[in-house]
Amino acid sequence: MTPLPGPSGTAPVVGIVGRRGAYGRWLQHFLETRMGLRVIGRDPAGDEALSIEELVTRADVLVFSAPIRLTPALIAEYARAARGREAGCLWMDLTSIKQGPVEALLASRAEVVGLHPMAAPPLIPTLQGRVMAVCPARLDRWRTWLDGFLAATRAECIEVTPGHHDRAMALVQGLTHASHMAQAAVLRRQAPALGGLEALRPLRTVGHALDRIVSARMLAGNPGIYADIQFDNPHVLPAVELMAEAVGFLRDQLRRGDAEARQALRTRLLEESASFFGAPALAAGSHDFDRLGYLLADLESPDFLSVFLPEDAPGSLCRLLHVFEEHAVNIESIHSSRSPEGELHFRIGLDRRSLDDLPADTLARVAKALETRGIGRVTAGHRGD
Repeated sequence: MTPLPGPSGTAPVVGIVGRRGAYGRWLQHFLETRMGLRVIGRDPAGDEALSIEELVTRADVLVFSAPIRLTPALIAEYARAARGREAGCLWMDLTSIKQGPVEALLASRAEVVGLHPMAAPPLIPTLQGRVMAVCPARLDRWRTWLDGFLAATRAECIEVTPGHHDRAMALVQGLTHASHMAQAAVLRRQAPALGGLEALRPLRTVGHALDRIVSARMLAGNPGIYADIQFDNPHVLPAVELMAEAVGFLRDQLRRGDAEARQALRTRLLEESASFFGAPALAAGSHDFDRLGYLLADLESPDFLSVFLPEDAPGSLCRLLHVFEEHAVNIESIHSSRSPEGELHFRIGLDRRSLDDLPADTLARVAKALETRGIGRVTAGHRGD
């Protein structure tokens, strides 16, 4: 591949501060494999083969991918070390808060862009299907290169000011995380009396299942990131205070328990909010909820085969489906995902009625055919009773 040239006409060297972190590792792999660029870096956690002086001297593009609470001070440290040598370079950050880091970047003499990839580092090699907030605070000669870089990520890029970004993130991230932290704390205290989390699962609703998924995803992540989003974005506290006020109002009405309290709850927390959302948004949300419910139902089906493809190439899925056709197995659903190593995975949901009319060893023969022909590796399968 031909690397995308910078303003000088040659491919830039990219430096990553924090390259041992999750996004630092992903970004280095992306830049090297998808853009053909040379990547150097260091990490406050101990990867210090290069000094700060060497990194700011050698890097044409410098990316800060460090914990939110450390990023502004870290940028200031690098700006002091650069002593103006960063003029003509591009400095960027990848944090979930933009005002502080971008202000620190602007204290340098580099061109400045703040970035926020609004998802955890993906298992796929690009950010396709994810949103990237882009804050071009001081950009001139590097604009063409930046546009090429953003296009290569395949993210849905949204240009926004740092201040607007942080106010929006108080609702998109801070409020969402706060509500799920609170839910998890309540489950931790009350679920054991009912037999634990798994005892609740048979009685799940779609809403409960979705909330459990979001809570589990958050709790499985780096707690430092979630704490930083709460404490280091000054717009989160007012949002959480309003949420506490709404929950307090709900609690007060439940304590009253009379008809007037029921009507007050309906009016303030349901009808007034429904009016704010508007009929089109409510209809779209209900439709999306149903779709997610069907997806969860598919993933819970006891009749399936789990197949990993050795390569993601044109025609691979067609070859896989042809094996099921040969054995007269009717497919009810297909869902694709990626393994932690990035391998393409298909969960093939099967029609129970068609299975009942076929020999008992049909799925075993399908699995053998997939593997002997080199189409896919079958790692799991089940035929419900």
